[in-house]
Amino acid sequence: MRENAGGVNHRLVGLIVLSTVFGLGHHVDHVIRGNHIGWPVTAQVNPFTYSLVIYPVILLGLYLTWRDRVGARYWFGVALLGLAMLGGIHFGPWAIEPPHDIISPYQSTVFGYLAFAWLFGLLGTLLVTGLYAARQWRDVQPVR
Repeated sequence: MRENAGGVNHRLVGLIVLSTVFGLGHHVDHVIRGNHIGWPVTAQVNPFTYSLVIYPVILLGLYLTWRDRVGARYWFGVALLGLAMLGGIHFGPWAIEPPHDIISPYQSTVFGYLAFAWLFGLLGTLLVTGLYAARQWRDVQPVR
């Protein structure tokens, strides 16, 4: 049985698109505040640069989803890795871009906190996407 049996799950694709919009907004925020940026904005290759790999992964995944080659399991993995990466980079004892680095570059504290809230929006949509994908993956597993 194919994992994505029954066609494209439009709710899952909607969550993926929403997560991608939050991801793009977060990358734009990096450029606006001017810290923790790398190639292609600067010559430096750093975690910002590596994080851009997510967009080809998403595009490939969407293509393969429409071709009925991948499904919820793929998207669960992408969401889980995204959550782990963002959580590790922004929070915890080894954070290389802690909340202060998001909030303080803005002249306006309001804009700083809006950028930080946007990050939480990204984390939240990834969490919901991952949970939804896990549920869909579970529901299409063949009964043995």
